[in-house]
Amino acid sequence: MIARNANIDLNLLTALDALLEEESVTAAADRLGLSGPAMSRALGRIRRTLGDPVLVRAGRHMVPTPRALEIRAEVRRLVDAAHGVLAPAAPADPAELARTFTLTANDLVVTAVGPRLVARVAEEAPQVVLRFLGESHVDLPLLRDGAADLELGVIDSTEPEIRSEELFTDRGVAVVRDGHPLTEGRLTARRYAAAPHLNFTRRGRLTGPIDTALAALGLRRRVVATVPTFAASLMMVRDTDAVGFANEVTAASTVRALGLRTLPIPLELPSMSMAMAWHPRQEADAGHVWLRGLVRRVVRETIAAGPPPEAR
Repeated sequence: MIARNANIDLNLLTALDALLEEESVTAAADRLGLSGPAMSRALGRIRRTLGDPVLVRAGRHMVPTPRALEIRAEVRRLVDAAHGVLAPAAPADPAELARTFTLTANDLVVTAVGPRLVARVAEEAPQVVLRFLGESHVDLPLLRDGAADLELGVIDSTEPEIRSEELFTDRGVAVVRDGHPLTEGRLTARRYAAAPHLNFTRRGRLTGPIDTALAALGLRRRVVATVPTFAASLMMVRDTDAVGFANEVTAASTVRALGLRTLPIPLELPSMSMAMAWHPRQEADAGHVWLRGLVRRVVRETIAAGPPPEAR
């Protein structure tokens, strides 16, 4: 916890938040509209207040100390809370809304809904900025801590207070390059298992539901690599004989754009509930209500576009 001191200048919280976000004195100064020397002086005062260097030099960059990493989420929450108290209520008309919304999702979801969402925001609320955060390899309480306003994708949060709403149900399909051997003839579970496989997983896992389903049939696949992002997996699938995995509806436009093929996986796999989640403190916030409604409309448009013909 940040120590309480009646003599602390609370403006330092804003400076600290910018420094921890940018990990650069220059970038933090630009973000807050301050001069470099002014931000350096603020960092000096923060260091004296916390009794910690906060940011230290590592080659050409600055990196946060363990203490800075420990308090980063709390600092962001406090700054957001202060803005919430002091900012005027969100206008009913989105055209008058001036705000930055932070959304967290993997790159598959951002690629699928991001372009339409950005376009609709430009039309309806031109002063709104969307900031997309990628998923971490560890679970972080971003919604609870106020570091994110909305989470999109498969929601696996165990925080009981988090609100969620299912948007649609998706299923997994295999993704291969055009001309891949699996595109010829009937795709059986045995043929599928015998091919080299590529996983995209933020946690670097080598096994999952596919392996469980194969094991029930006495089969086992060979995973040749795992990558942390959907985009990286598709680039590898495009240039190798590896078999990738994608969400049929969510990945449809990206798969088409890269000239890849999708194939039904010959296994009984659980469906995937694609949802959005938020913290209850934003339940009645007018701006957030508008954002959630916009996400619903964009998702409906994405579903209407449909999967590639060969996967139907």
